[in-house]
Amino acid sequence: MTTPRCASRPSAVPLNAAGRCYHINCGPGDLAPYILTAGDPARIRRLARRLEEIRVRRANREFLTLTGTYRGVPVSLMATGIGPDNTAIAVIEASACVAPATFIRLGTSGGLQDFIAPGDLVITARALRDEQVSSYYAGPEVEAEAHPRVLAALTEAARELGVPHHVGLTCTTADFYAGQGRVAPGFPCREPDKVARLRARGVLNLEMEMSVYLTLARVSSLNLRAGGVCTVVAQRLTGRALFGGRERAAAEARLLEVGLRALEILYHGDQAGG
Repeated sequence: MTTPRCASRPSAVPLNAAGRCYHINCGPGDLAPYILTAGDPARIRRLARRLEEIRVRRANREFLTLTGTYRGVPVSLMATGIGPDNTAIAVIEASACVAPATFIRLGTSGGLQDFIAPGDLVITARALRDEQVSSYYAGPEVEAEAHPRVLAALTEAARELGVPHHVGLTCTTADFYAGQGRVAPGFPCREPDKVARLRARGVLNLEMEMSVYLTLARVSSLNLRAGGVCTVVAQRLTGRALFGGRERAAAEARLLEVGLRALEILYHGDQAGG
């Protein structure tokens, strides 16, 4: 089945006064074909310390983009802010600057299975599209699946580095509170048993961006690849969380190491024609 696409229109991606994409403040030549993303700008700044050089710095609103090299690999680092709507903006505008492109999300999430500990990584093979944004681009029959090459690179990197990890099903929501089954004081929650339902379905983690990356890459005509890995900062079954301190910093460091190693694996595989 062919996925219907929106009719093309002139200037479909708005530009700012500098001639760059309106939200991310980037234009052609500003981005590398390998893009590591995170919601948190602070995580991108920490990742940037690992680059050999940075040749492009762009910022606008919550979007922060840095382009340089890591061990000879051309790479862009992009902070997108929280949520599926921001993710769609980032993917579409980045793809107007460079295509084909590979997106690797390095995020945080809540764990839903009792064998997943805070600090473990979850590598997404497939994501439930429990958000509205991806439905603007693809019908419900389209599975949000990680690109097999990106999935393999992330898994190989985690194994090689000896980082505790799990590979499987993620659920992407559009809300942190009721959308993830949290009952916040003073606000109703229509599905307080959501965690139990998702756990029974075999979902490993909850987060707020992954399915949009995977869906847009799959339906785009621009030859995009996408995948991602999240560290578990909250165990939703026990309530144990890593919201700060040394444990959180160590968990995030492992996440970034896996993302960088996967970048190398993908790049060298692509160079070899694999």
